[in-house]
Amino acid sequence: MPTFDFYTRRGCHLCEVMLEALLPLLRGRAEVDVHDIDSNPDWRRQFDRRVPVLEFTGELVCQFQLDTAAVTAVLTRIAENPAEHRC
Repeated sequence: MPTFDFYTRRGCHLCEVMLEALLPLLRGRAEVDVHDIDSNPDWRRQFDRRVPVLEFTGELVCQFQLDTAAVTAVLTRIAENPAEHRC
């Protein structure tokens, strides 16, 4: 199943809100890997003040707040080309 990467940090209210809204959009169509940026020095340098960040295959989908249209566009792209996004 295709997987989105969600970069967050503990205690981030914006992160909690975004993840809560994201999960119903992805249910049954994609998975989400949640990454605590404070657990990896590279992630912390890259995303320190930018969380939450949502990426798909290394491309930025949205940050700070959920962009439903951007997520839907990625899901549409996945549905149109499922072989490209198999794990």
